[in-house]
Amino acid sequence: MIPDSLKFKKLVIGCGNLIFADDGFGYEVISKLEKMELPKDVGLIDAGTGAPYYLMSIMDKDCPVEKIIIVDVIDFKLEPGTLQKMGIDKLKKIDKYNFDAHDMPLSNYLIKAEESGVEVIIIGCQAKRITMPDIEVGLTEEVKNSLDDAVNMVLEEIK
Repeated sequence: MIPDSLKFKKLVIGCGNLIFADDGFGYEVISKLEKMELPKDVGLIDAGTGAPYYLMSIMDKDCPVEKIIIVDVIDFKLEPGTLQKMGIDKLKKIDKYNFDAHDMPLSNYLIKAEESGVEVIIIGCQAKRITMPDIEVGLTEEVKNSLDDAVNMVLEEIK
């Protein structure tokens, strides 16, 4: 049975952990989107560090998802706050997508989703500081300043 949170054609999935500084970027973008009126076929998920669990369910043949937009921090050694939209071809360059804290690589699920016909887009923001394992709630100024542009990138993808 498909969970209600996955009964949409387009899903925006915010990844990361808001208690580790800039790793809360995905959460903050989802929070802004939740305050907007979005098309009825768009679902929002604050997945935290549990994105692989949602993606496993998307593989179900009865799941209606046609497009996934992942919102997360990246580390491409860019200027902090720099946004980048990419497809799964760049996943291998993002360490956290190949090995995560639960040994469930997100990249495998995203590749399988795309192979099954689901369009996959990643909107990444270059982090300045991720404090794990030390707790620090709140984004750095550079990443915070990129939130509105990230929201606009998501809105372009869900038209």
